[in-house]
Amino acid sequence: MAKNKTLKIGKLPDKTPVKFGITVTPDLKRDLERYTQVYEAAYGESASVAELVPSMLSAFLASDAGFKNALKAPTT
Repeated sequence: MAKNKTLKIGKLPDKTPVKFGITVTPDLKRDLERYTQVYEAAYGESASVAELVPSMLSAFLASDAGFKNALKAPTT
């Protein structure tokens, strides 16, 4: 098949997972584990903390107005 550069969308971005390790406080660990329980009760399926954290971080960044404004600000 010939290459077509007239598509409405461009080439999809690299979605190769990147491993990222963090250290959390015992209180945060407990809350994250509780979140998995609430998630399971809400959706009827289990998910580990490791599975949920990427979505949680994405939602946080998407809702952070200060972060969005900083990205729009010109760099000097």
